Amino acid sequence: MRSLRYLLPLVVFLAIVGFLFKGLWMDPREIPSPLIDKPAPDFRVASLSSPEQMVDRKDMLGKVWMLNAFASWCVACREEQPMLVDFARTSGVPIIGLDYKDTRPAGLGWLMQYGNPYAEIAFDQSGRIGINYGVYAVPETFLIDKQGVIRFKQIGPFTPDIVQNTLLPLIRKLQNS
Repeated sequence: MRSLRYLLPLVVFLAIVGFLFKGLWMDPREIPSPLIDKPAPDFRVASLSSPEQMVDRKDMLGKVWMLNAFASWCVACREEQPMLVDFARTSGVPIIGLDYKDTRPAGLGWLMQYGNPYAEIAFDQSGRIGINYGVYAVPETFLIDKQGVIRFKQIGPFTPDIVQNTLLPLIRKLQNS
């Protein structure tokens, strides 16, 4: 009986160590999103560059498009931006920017400095739209089909490998369906 009293904490400790050890080999960018294969949340919000102009998710119905959450304070966004600029120029897929928890002057200045790949930019100063999309760190990008359903989510910056081997084949598939 006495050894059982010491055995139970040891078993619990070993189970916790096992879970932590397994986590060492997991990629945090591969966290499954509960929004995949579900309709993209609606939004209608002021444009970053023109506060009187509205950016509306419904305007994108009928197109395959991407929503890219970024911010001027995001270091990883700087890494991703040249690839997004090139992607926007060559892919034919509109990218809607989501300036997340930022200020208007900082967001506009950042785009002037690093380039603007976006067809339109939604200004999400409060982070409300980002919360609806499950954004918890920028950059995050969503690929949305013609019916407005989220088909892919990228956490962190794109890499050439992800663009060539995952994103472009999926875009071709979605555009042909």
